[in-house]
Amino acid sequence: MTSVVKIIAAILSIVSITFILPVSVALYYKEYNTIKAFLIPLIVTIAITTIIFIATRNKKIKLSFRSSYVVVALSWTLTGIFGSIPLFLSGTITNIPAAIFESVSGFTTTGATVINEIDNLPKSINVWRCLEHWLGGMGIVTLTVALLPLIGVGGFQLIKAETTGPEKGKVTPKIASTAKVLWFIYLGMTLVQIILLKLAGMNIIDSICHAFATLGTGGFSTKSASIGYYNSTAIDIICTIFMFLAGINFSLYFYIFTGKFYELKTNSEFKAYLLIFITVTILVTISIKPIYGSILTALRYSSFQVASIITTTGFATADYTTWPSAAQVLIFILFFIGGCSGSTGGGIKVVRWVILSKQVSNEMKKALHPHGVYSLRLNGQASGKGIILSVASFVFLYLTMVIISTIIASFFGMEFLTSFTASLSMAGNIGPAFSLLGPSYTWANVPSIMKIIYSFEMLAGRLELYTMLIFFLPDFWKK
Repeated sequence: MTSVVKIIAAILSIVSITFILPVSVALYYKEYNTIKAFLIPLIVTIAITTIIFIATRNKKIKLSFRSSYVVVALSWTLTGIFGSIPLFLSGTITNIPAAIFESVSGFTTTGATVINEIDNLPKSINVWRCLEHWLGGMGIVTLTVALLPLIGVGGFQLIKAETTGPEKGKVTPKIASTAKVLWFIYLGMTLVQIILLKLAGMNIIDSICHAFATLGTGGFSTKSASIGYYNSTAIDIICTIFMFLAGINFSLYFYIFTGKFYELKTNSEFKAYLLIFITVTILVTISIKPIYGSILTALRYSSFQVASIITTTGFATADYTTWPSAAQVLIFILFFIGGCSGSTGGGIKVVRWVILSKQVSNEMKKALHPHGVYSLRLNGQASGKGIILSVASFVFLYLTMVIISTIIASFFGMEFLTSFTASLSMAGNIGPAFSLLGPSYTWANVPSIMKIIYSFEMLAGRLELYTMLIFFLPDFWKK
């Protein structure tokens, strides 16, 4: 129990230290009313953490398999609540369930907002909202493992419980070093996008915020009209490219930088991800060309929206719910796919669909040749049957959670298309939905009880379901 408390305290302290960025912005732009909203939780958290570490300084951190799940689930839940404090104390959001929803939406990189007038928010608050995306994108536990060697024991268990997708491993021998490598790559890509957005015409605050939201595949913007506010081809292209890049397994970037290009060439998921993106972009472009006239203009809007939805970023340059039916259907299908395993994107993940499609192919071959032996090959290597069962179980559980959430929402007066796509959006950490929660709407009018339920669903989706749902199993609590 002591180890769990120490790690969670350390995680909350690291998150509180990041308040320094929005406080600095508040000081520079003389937003003095928001400073105390950040400083109060910062000071209190650091003080409590210091007391905890002094009181337990002679006790080493030891984590059991169960404890790792407790740490990750609790740290993400408490971080979501903790992140809502500045939003509430600053008066940005005066309803507690709404403030928690906004914060959880930020950290889980969902990007669904309850704020109607985003353009009028203090710059420091917008920086914090988008910083939540950036922290949650690569993972707050992963960041903690990278910064604090004392959590080396059990660090891999923690990252496994937090990392997205069925493929989890180390790109370096030590898990702390792996975490540092991934965060350095993440930071480098963020800095590059900030510079490019600034050169494309955004001011520095907007550049920082949108780079945080893009690389974190979150979707919060400093404008109510999202990226569409800028009406800039250059900005659209930059965001499209970086959304696409953020949807790729970050481990592949390490292999590219170290000259192991064969890892990219043999990666089944990356090839499928690229194929889906190109195919859907072409089809959507054809569908919406009559609206925009020019094929290049249609390509600009379609590629942006396809990248936004498949990576679960949730940015918008147009309201896709007003597009032709064919385009809407294609966008809707992307709600079920998501980014790559090990990316900052949410959703079911491309690799799971690759595995299921390969298994379907094998089953059809067996029907033709009953005595044949067919193995499932992933990344050029044979995989065991265990991964097939694991993926099938995950997809079943994912869709079951969506159905249950849809049923609950319907009892609170939400119509079918709204409630169903909202549940898909929350589970996949996408952000916008369809109907009354499309890209032109906010989530402000969603009932408070549903905001809490959706907050749980966002957390479950971000942590690959099992990390949050495992606590409902009686066996988990048995010694």
